[in-house]
Amino acid sequence: MELSSITGLKGKVSVPGDKSISHRSVMFGSLAQGTTEIHNYLMGADCLATIRCFRKMGIEIEENGSTVLVHGRGLHGLSAPSEILDVGNSGTTTRLLSGILAGQPFDSKLSGDESLNSRPMKRIIDPLTQMGAHVSSILRNGCAPLYITPGTLHGIHYESPVASAQVKSCILLAGLYADGETAVTEPSLSRNHTELMLREFGADIRSVHDIGSTKATATIIPGNELSAQKITVPGDISSAAYFIAAGLIAPDSEVLVENVGINPTRAGFLKVCEDMGGDISLLNERTEGGEKIADVLVRTSRLHGVTVEGDIIPALIDEIPMIAVMAAVAEGTTVIKDAAELKVKETDRIETVTDNLKAMGCDVTPTSDGMVINGGKLKGAAIHTLLDHRIAMAFSIAALVAEGNTKILDSHCVDVSYPTFYDTFEDLL
Repeated sequence: MELSSITGLKGKVSVPGDKSISHRSVMFGSLAQGTTEIHNYLMGADCLATIRCFRKMGIEIEENGSTVLVHGRGLHGLSAPSEILDVGNSGTTTRLLSGILAGQPFDSKLSGDESLNSRPMKRIIDPLTQMGAHVSSILRNGCAPLYITPGTLHGIHYESPVASAQVKSCILLAGLYADGETAVTEPSLSRNHTELMLREFGADIRSVHDIGSTKATATIIPGNELSAQKITVPGDISSAAYFIAAGLIAPDSEVLVENVGINPTRAGFLKVCEDMGGDISLLNERTEGGEKIADVLVRTSRLHGVTVEGDIIPALIDEIPMIAVMAAVAEGTTVIKDAAELKVKETDRIETVTDNLKAMGCDVTPTSDGMVINGGKLKGAAIHTLLDHRIAMAFSIAALVAEGNTKILDSHCVDVSYPTFYDTFEDLL
């Protein structure tokens, strides 16, 4: 994909359904009694991997465009898969599904592509093992492929060393099959889609913030059957971020992104945009299915550097590549820290972002847990995505304000989370 600078982005766009919520809707619908009806499901490669895995375990799932019907069979209705469950490139599928499989009376194996099979899984293996699950890394390297065999699960209170929605959700889902209550305490609150949606399905789940601390605890008490729901998946703020950023940095632009999920545990990107001086308005705010939604209106703004750190990081970890690009064209210096989690995404995003920004002429220095970016002007370059969808999309936006042409190598990797990204992009040109 070859792109060049542009001015005057105008119009409104809608982005695909939230990836995190899409995954969970199929998983929880499969474990519920009855038929769950899902609208605006994200038909990206990761979420399709979740559908494939549950079909292999005997769940009938119908697709009609972005509408999905999941014919759930209850908490104990899954069947033993006859082959390895292929999770593709999806870390969410791997980690959440491992929690569910830990409570099943059958053996199962999970494996993905080369990138997925290099991502750390010890962070879920350890707590699941504490619960009595039998989960092993087949290659004994703490990564997938994983082999999960039946075990008797016990409720535990797990102190997670990282604020990770995937780790938390894995443990809570295993807790559905435990002999007592299971709690997870995080150093700060990670995205809470699992807690909100499980509650809608009828699970007995509670969330509290520790007084005088940033810590947050989620507790699940087993025993309740889950009941099918009707779900409309809000637009994914991680996908909306690219068009919000485009509207802020491309000259003479005004962009409305409709129906965006603005769950406070996910909306850190909006706060950073405002802190950088972005002209952002939230319109038509509402709550559906426990999730906050709004239309986001943005106009070209004069951005300035900020420090992004601390408790806000879990609420914007996937948007950091886009924030880094915005910082590269802002006035002054932006410091991103406390984001070592970037190293274990689809790529080491500290390295991938800084390498590509340097290629575009940016003064950027990687650190052990983030980067320091001195804003200025960008020039066109060949962008090495390393098949990381968020790198491809963030640097496509960088191309809008770079001098000369920018070539996004392996741009097809956007299919992981946003197959129609470049089509939506065209709508604003």
